[in-house]
Amino acid sequence: MPRSVLGRRGFVAPSDKLNIAGIGAGGKGESDIAEMAKSPHVNIVALCDVDDRQVVNSRKKFPKANYYKDFREMLQKEKNNIDACTISTPDHTHAVATFSCHAIRETCVHAKPLTHDIYEARILAQAAKKYKVVTQMGNQGASGDGVRQSKEICEAGIIGDVYEVHAWTNRPIWPQGVPKPTGNHPIPKELDWNLWQGTAKADDYNRLMYPLTGAVSGLMEQVH
Repeated sequence: MPRSVLGRRGFVAPSDKLNIAGIGAGGKGESDIAEMAKSPHVNIVALCDVDDRQVVNSRKKFPKANYYKDFREMLQKEKNNIDACTISTPDHTHAVATFSCHAIRETCVHAKPLTHDIYEARILAQAAKKYKVVTQMGNQGASGDGVRQSKEICEAGIIGDVYEVHAWTNRPIWPQGVPKPTGNHPIPKELDWNLWQGTAKADDYNRLMYPLTGAVSGLMEQVH
């Protein structure tokens, strides 16, 4: 008998909770996972990050979650324990991480962009259809109430037929087309540089390329 029938509200049964894993658990991944964890219907059961330094806060917040550096290992070992994954890695690993989740029929919510190119997008669309899974890309404001209300207004015909839409932005607010950093720096012991590169062409480690906070400030210094 459900607890609600007995007047015991405010409790979520384990069977009503989703087990969530985070691929990329530092930086944006940290905030993404923390936001999901606000729901009483969510358990954070696994964390994955290639850099031990970046994941310190998440591991403190979710001490019961198993920790991995390689998402492939995590998905293999936790595949019967995970309902969905957040993916908050750098852009070049979004597609391969998402496809790996699809292959074990896991739902994904991940940071934009969806993929690196159109080919990867088509492959993911095929995989989503084949494995019958759902993928949602985080577009921040695009998921807000304002967008939903605008959609409903248009569908209801309140403003008539829409033939043209004007959109604008103040972006980019950081330097674009900056030269690739040069130099070979020592790889921090906490970082698995090979895993960070993912499917990208192997390259020397440069502290202006990663982590992001140092990379952006360093590249801006180069430009100026």
